[in-house]
Amino acid sequence: MFPRLISRGRFVAATSLVHAANMPPMRDAARGELLYSTHCIACHSDKLHWRDKKLVTDWKSLQTEIVRWQGVSGLRWSKEDIADVAQYLNALYYRYPAQD
Repeated sequence: MFPRLISRGRFVAATSLVHAANMPPMRDAARGELLYSTHCIACHSDKLHWRDKKLVTDWKSLQTEIVRWQGVSGLRWSKEDIADVAQYLNALYYRYPAQD
């Protein structure tokens, strides 16, 4: 019984890996939304992005603020993570022409 259980476990693990390998990669916008929702939304509301004294005025300043706040939060995001969050926020709130 025990060897058969181990064999089933290996089969399930192997099929899970094959399934994961065949899954399409997460879209950048979805990843940006996930990162923002997980790490930023607790302190932010949509009003923050539309306040009168906003610091984000173009694509570059959007990226600059994301770099700044992920650093303050100690997140150590990669350039790709920062770009994904910038794309997400830009599509949702700002609509600045992206330069990267």
